[in-house]
Amino acid sequence: VELVESGGGLVQAGGSLRLSCAASGSISSYDMMGWYRQAPGKRRGLVARFTEDGNTFYADSVEGRFTISRDNTKNTVDLQMNSLKPEDTAIYYCNAFLSGLGYWGQGTQVTVSS
Repeated sequence: VELVESGGGLVQAGGSLRLSCAASGSISSYDMMGWYRQAPGKRRGLVARFTEDGNTFYADSVEGRFTISRDNTKNTVDLQMNSLKPEDTAIYYCNAFLSGLGYWGQGTQVTVSS
């Protein structure tokens, strides 16, 4: 399983970014996919993910601002981030589970300036 993130960058507070995760193989076969982030000096934490039954789950800190979506024909999982805040600054990682094993992308940096 290979996961490749793209779309990170520098944006001013209140702005938007869209991250994309391109996965190898058919994402419809994956047990779970989502996005995590890790800020300097902090632990990696969940941002948003698809649940096993296809619903979505968001961390409280991003609820209403971020939207996770998937395209099974392109094998991509995107994260639309609106109303960005400086505290959203982090490396964002794509995550997938397949047959009980977890996989990570290399991460993409998101920096939000105040």
